[in-house]
Parts: sequence; C-alpha cells; structure tokens
Amino acid sequence: MGQETTSDPKLRVLVGVTGASGAIYTQRLLQHLCRYQVQTHLIMSPYASQVIEAELPGGLVVPDKVQRHQSKSMNLPFASGSNPPDAMVVVPCSMGTLARIAQGTSEDAMLRCADVVLKERRKLILVTRETPLNLIHIRNMEAVTEAGGVIMPASPHFYHQPKTIEEIADTVVTRILDHIGVQHQVGSRWQQLLPEASSRIPDR
Repeated sequence: MGQETTSDPKLRVLVGVTGASGAIYTQRLLQHLCRYQVQTHLIMSPYASQVIEAELPGGLVVPDKVQRHQSKSMNLPFASGSNPPDAMVVVPCSMGTLARIAQGTSEDAMLRCADVVLKERRKLILVTRETPLNLIHIRNMEAVTEAGGVIMPASPHFYHQPKTIEEIADTVVTRILDHIGVQHQVGSRWQQLLPEASSRIPDR
C-alpha cells in the first residue's frame, strides 16, 4: 500500500485501544493513518491484547512509523495540557473506559490523555462497540458529548455492498478519518453510489 499525503502532514493523532471487541477497526485505522502519513501514536489498555489475540489470528500489525506508549506510564507526549494531540480516537472503546472518561478519572495514561484532549478542546472520538445499551451507558455518552467528545458507535453501513470484512470495517474507519480531518479516498461515498443505487430500486 503506497503512501499518500494528508491535508495536514503535521497532524498528530493518538489511538487508544481497550478490551472491547472490534480489533479490526484498530487495525484498519492504523493502516490508513500511516497510508496518509499522519503522525500516529498508540496506547493500549491491559485487556486490549487479550481481545486482539482472540480476534486477529496474526495479531495487531503495527506499522513501523507508529509510536507506541505504555498505559501505566505518564512519560508520553500527550499527558500534559501543554502538549495535547490534535485528535484522540479510542477504538474500540469499552463501556468501562467510556465511564471512566465521563467521570474524569485519570488513573492511567490513556484516561489522562482523554482528559487532556477534552479540557484543551481537541477532538476526542470514542468508537463504542456494545449493544444493547443500558441507561448508565447512555448517560455516560451524554456526559462525554456535553464535554465536547464525539460518540461514534461502530455501526458499519452496507449500501456499497462490501465484499470483505476489511471493507465493512472501513465504513466505520472512514467516518473517523473524516472527523479528524484526514483527506482520503477510502471507500465510496453515498453521492458516488447514487446512480448505481438508483438503478437497483424497482419502480413503484
């Protein structure tokens, strides 16, 4: 996969990974961020590796240019408000991580960075992957949204008739890329599919 240029080559994005199901979204996001030459940082919760092992037989393939950080160490660039990332994406985001972010706890580096991103008014995207939701989940989502975060459920679309699991995952990843300001050519947009889709709709 060749490299392409993002709209802002100085864009710094922190990707957080929790123990929720959905490691394929992490994998595809890392690949596309590096494809568009976004400066990418990675931090994983202690439980993330267990889920990755179960869902990705070959493990999470982390591109060489991605900078990895330890969740139990505050010795990383974005743990201070004086140096926040441009955007932080927690993908997938567990309900436990959502709750701790909503309550403002900073017990590890990932949670501290999320707190920094919110207080510095940068972009925080939580790609939640849980169903059904209880009222506690919904209220935590409300709290994060009111604080300036974006709740982006991992809800793929199918109007472009995906053929592979990677294409399905990319329908979510493209929305992440859009929200953090990466110009890309991943997947197809609805406007591009309108003529083809219209031809498949029978006359009433």
